[in-house]
Amino acid sequence: MGTKPIKKQEPRELLLVQSKVKDYIRSKDLMCASDLIDSLNEEVYALLDKAGHRTLENGRKTARGSDV
Repeated sequence: MGTKPIKKQEPRELLLVQSKVKDYIRSKDLMCASDLIDSLNEEVYALLDKAGHRTLENGRKTARGSDV
């Protein structure tokens, strides 16, 4: 009985404008690590999933800002 190998998750489509994120970080006199964009992208997916669930729970098909 062995353990299953961990399957590496395929990268998701980028929902952010990478250059804009980097420009914003640089405007704060900060530097952007290579993993920042991927982490932010996953957070955006999580927020959208949350908004989608809340939208459906409220019997709607239109996601609103209040669903985030």
